[in-house]
Amino acid sequence: MGRIIAIVVVAWLVIGAIAAGQRGYYTQNGDANCAQFSDTAITIIAGPLNYVGVNPKVTCNVPQPSQ
Repeated sequence: MGRIIAIVVVAWLVIGAIAAGQRGYYTQNGDANCAQFSDTAITIIAGPLNYVGVNPKVTCNVPQPSQ
């Protein structure tokens, strides 16, 4: 039973990684920021849900260093 669950989880994440690639998240130029990294990660975690209309986005508010 555990083997089947592991296969399903791996397949889920692979499908999510494919969806992130199709959205161009791996080919972004320049430095990655919090929002780009978070969008990529959440797209991978969402897996097959990306193909039924889910388009996860994350907004990050990173504190700026004090001057």
